[in-house]
Amino acid sequence: MVRSQKKNWSHDVTENSDALDLKDGVFKSRDPKAIADSLKHSAEASDRRKSSPFRSAMSMLNFYINRAGSHLSKRQKQTLEAAKDELRKDFGREPK
Repeated sequence: MVRSQKKNWSHDVTENSDALDLKDGVFKSRDPKAIADSLKHSAEASDRRKSSPFRSAMSMLNFYINRAGSHLSKRQKQTLEAAKDELRKDFGREPK
């Protein structure tokens, strides 16, 4: 694998997930509710996912947070963390 390909594998996963078709720029939003709603819609619409819609959506959100890591601003990380609670609410689960 070429170094640039290896370096960008997580971007490729986010863009070309086997489980979810994500709306462009979903993780760039400053609105946690909009992020959660978009992930929920993508997860419920997918016929390729291998687990429940909630788990697929939460997994993709966690994957993005973990892979973006130190490249996220403090504000964007807070937004994405808040999106987890919104996602839990959207699926009728108790926020943490």
